[in-house]
Amino acid sequence: MGGGALPAPNLERNEMMMKESPTEIPARSLGGVPWLIGGFLLALASAALFLGGLAADNLVLLVVAVVGAIIVAVIAVSFYTVQPNQGAVHTFFGDYRGTDLTPGLRITNPLYLSRKISLRVRNFTTQTSKVNDARGNPIEIAAVVVWRVVDTARSVFAVDDFTSYVETQSESAVRHLARSYPYDAFDESDVTTLIGDTSEVNANLLIELQERAIEAGVEILEARITDLAYAPEIAEAMLRRQQASAIVAARAKIVEGAVLMVRDAVRGLAEGEDGESSIRLDADRRATFASNLMTVIASDSPTNPVVNVGTLNR
Repeated sequence: MGGGALPAPNLERNEMMMKESPTEIPARSLGGVPWLIGGFLLALASAALFLGGLAADNLVLLVVAVVGAIIVAVIAVSFYTVQPNQGAVHTFFGDYRGTDLTPGLRITNPLYLSRKISLRVRNFTTQTSKVNDARGNPIEIAAVVVWRVVDTARSVFAVDDFTSYVETQSESAVRHLARSYPYDAFDESDVTTLIGDTSEVNANLLIELQERAIEAGVEILEARITDLAYAPEIAEAMLRRQQASAIVAARAKIVEGAVLMVRDAVRGLAEGEDGESSIRLDADRRATFASNLMTVIASDSPTNPVVNVGTLNR
């Protein structure tokens, strides 16, 4: 269909950005429950050895107890938890070491720094923006965007704040979408419009948003326009135009039907019933009959018939 279609995604640019940005890899970690139990037992053993070393004045036992306590402390600071639909991004002195997506109590290198990233589905509504459509008419438009993080490494390292990034890019994409299509095409049926072709417009919005969000490791699940209207300063004028177009279309349909009815009526008078009792009219009377019948059928208000009690010529 016609209209200002959105440009195709720049796949070469996206591929270059994806190569430059880190990609999510699995982190090295272990289940924390066995280590928790082992650490608890080691803490009890270290406490017992320490007390025994004090009672027996045994330096070896005291040293072993202190070493055991240090190991327990290291194990304790190595624990972290991962919630369902959450990822823990690990870095080691600024170097990305992987993302742990396994929920539960986990244990890893105590020198790792962990940042939790939610993988849950999120949504937000863009602010209602005033922008000119493809034909220069000011309109107000807003959209709802449903998204989620699919690559935690890009979300953390490719952009500064991925949540703000998605919201800002969504606002920009909605504005660009509004400038690419006319609000309404009126009598032009081959033009894609914002109000008449919502499925196609929403699909193009989703494509452009995904192109913008891929750098942040985000997947756009849904994008659709929720608020669309002419700006207040031209809304009344455009409403009158729409009403006028609707009236013209309705009158055209009425006249088309009236012509068919008059044609059938004239033919029925000429043919009669079973070829008998026909009423044949000359050209002038046929024109008068058709004019009167068209007036009755196509009139906006009830007609008042005039009864002729004389002859047809009077």
